[in-house]
Parts: sequence; C-alpha cells; structure tokens
Amino acid sequence: MMLKYVFFLILGVDTLILFLQTSHISISYEEASLLYGNFSVLSFLSSLCLKLFGHNDFSLRLVMILFHLLSAILMYEISKRYIKIERNRLWLLLVFILLPGVVSSAMIVNSAGMIIFGLLLFVYLSEKVSQRYLNILLFIYSILDIGFVYLFLGLAVYYSMNKQKYNVVYVLVLYLLTSYLYGFEVKGSPSGHFLDTIGVYSAIFTPIIFIYLFYALYRRYISSKVDMLWYISSTALILSLVLSFRQRIPLEHFAPYLIIALPLAANSFISSYRVRLKIYRKPYKLAFILSFVFLISNTLLVFFNKELYAFISNPKQHFAYEMHVAKELAKSLKERNIECLTTNERMQKRLKFYGLTKCNNTLLIEKNIMTEKPTNVTIRYKDTVLYKGDVTILNNI
Repeated sequence: MMLKYVFFLILGVDTLILFLQTSHISISYEEASLLYGNFSVLSFLSSLCLKLFGHNDFSLRLVMILFHLLSAILMYEISKRYIKIERNRLWLLLVFILLPGVVSSAMIVNSAGMIIFGLLLFVYLSEKVSQRYLNILLFIYSILDIGFVYLFLGLAVYYSMNKQKYNVVYVLVLYLLTSYLYGFEVKGSPSGHFLDTIGVYSAIFTPIIFIYLFYALYRRYISSKVDMLWYISSTALILSLVLSFRQRIPLEHFAPYLIIALPLAANSFISSYRVRLKIYRKPYKLAFILSFVFLISNTLLVFFNKELYAFISNPKQHFAYEMHVAKELAKSLKERNIECLTTNERMQKRLKFYGLTKCNNTLLIEKNIMTEKPTNVTIRYKDTVLYKGDVTILNNI
C-alpha cells in the first residue's frame, strides 16, 4: 500500500513542477507556427484548451502535460510485463519522468509527447484487445501524425517474422498512406550527421542510459528475447542511424521509439544485477547512481535554465533562448499602451499569442544585444540583457 502512495506522489510532484514551469517560459516560434499554421490534431487540441481554460501559457501546455501524465501511467503498467517487483517499477517510472527528452516533450508543444503517448498506448493495448481493434487504432495513427510512420515499419518487420501476412500488408498500406498524406521521403547526399545523431540521443537520454539502451536491445537480440516492443524500438533506432548518414533526421520523431524501450533495458539490468554475487554488483550500483546523478542534474538544468545566463557571454547561445523573451517583451510593450506592431516574422508570431496583433502604426526593430547605443526596449533576466529593440511610432492617428 505504501508503494501505491509513492506512485501517486511521484506523479503528483512531477505534474505540479511541470505546471509551475509554464510560468517561466514563453511560446517559441515553432509552437506559434504550429498553433497558427495548418490544421493538425495537436494544434486543434491546443486551441481547444486555450478556448476552454483561457489564453495563457498554462492552457497552451496543458495538452502536453496530460500526454506526459498518461504516458507515465502507461509506462508503469507496461513495465509490469517485464519487472516483477513493484519497487523496481517505481525506479523505472522515476527514470522515465527524469529523462531530458521526456521533460522537454512535456513542456514543449510538439509531436514528441503525443507520439510517446500513442506508442505506449498501442503497446499497452497490444495484450489487452484483439488485433481488429489494434488495426483501427493504427489507422487513426496513420492520419494523425507523420511520426507514427516508423511504427508501421517496425510492425511490418514484427508481423513478417511471425508470419502474419495480412497484418504485414495492412501496416505497409498504412505506411504508404501516411507517407502520401505527410510527404515522407528519404533524400540528400551523405552529409555526416551520424555523430550528431549519437550526440543528440545522448543528450535526450544521458550518455549512460543511451549506451545501455543500445546494449540491452542488442543483448535481447542475441539471446532471442525479442517481442513486439523490441521490434518497434530496434527498427526505429537502426533506421535513424542509417538515415543519419545521408540527412539530418527529426529526432523528435525517432526518440520516442527508444524511450518506450525503457522496460526492456530495466529488465536486462535487473536480471544482470540479480544473477551476480553481492561483491560483483558494485559496477551496476555505480552505473545506476551515476545515471541518476546525470538525470537529476539535467532536469535541474532544464527547470532552472535561466540561471545559466549568468555564465554565458552571448545569451542567444543559451539552449532555451527561443523559449524566453516573448512574454516579457509583450508585457513591456503593453505597459506602453502598444497593442499592435510590426517586427520580424519570428517574433511577430510569438507576440501574437500574447495579444499583440500586426499593424503598420508601430515598428519594433531588434538590435544587437551587444550594442552600446541606447534603445527604448530592453529585456533582461537579473543582470543579463536578453533582448534590445527600438520602438518607433509611425502613425499616431
């Protein structure tokens, strides 16, 4: 019973922290483009939350936090198939919610969080419902987002190995349908993004966890302990590494497939740990401790990222700079009774979310933050200048 309380405590604290973090970040250009661009399921859900709960950052990110919370619950439920001891499943849950990639997907409005939830939902239902209902779910995925295209490829390999010819044909048709709807293609000449891909994967998972995930998938292959989850994760990982030799790949589409493999890695780690005598378990304990140190450190950097400005000479090199400034800039302009203006495209879209429409009466020109010339708009965090600009009133009529 106590472990049940710990489970809900973990989810509760995680959700509370994410909600609190919404007040510290602004809408990014990519998020604004999604919200005000072409129709998508994610833009529809975000717009619906904005209408229901008010036009604010909390409502904007509510969908992603809900996807994250549901994904955490599904991860815990799926782990029951691979991890017998409940205490160990709670450790896996902690690893999941602390992964830098998972934290980012819970706070940033993009398809990654939705794909993680969709994949976990499919894996969970794969042993709960009949294939007919799974096929209906797969069809929904095929028109939902391009990121699910790799699920169809992984399932095609899985169904082929299990001699399910009808299902192979079905998922390949869905693959073609999704590719047609979203224009999925492989292109480019060899351009050396392989090491970049490895580096981004290491940042998403932390180096130790990424290496162990790779090792766990390989180990299950040579021991023939492969199941549907293994095929889905391994196919996407191999495909991402192969494609990275030719082009820069959208890792927000590939990373979720490796994230859902966490139960496989946990099962492998626990099995290796338990078969060894206590005196030989020290390397595993050390790896586990170091992994948590990295996870907690990275999570703290994400949550307290503004503190890093004090140590960066050029604020625009900050990894989260694109998530800052807009909210504070909109507030500063509104205090001057400016309700509309014209500025560069990226900032124009971001300011639109905060109620500043486009007009020709007022011009906002961004200046180099290193300039010593006086400007009439300055946004700073503590003693660090993040933005400088000049506002010019062109027509007062």
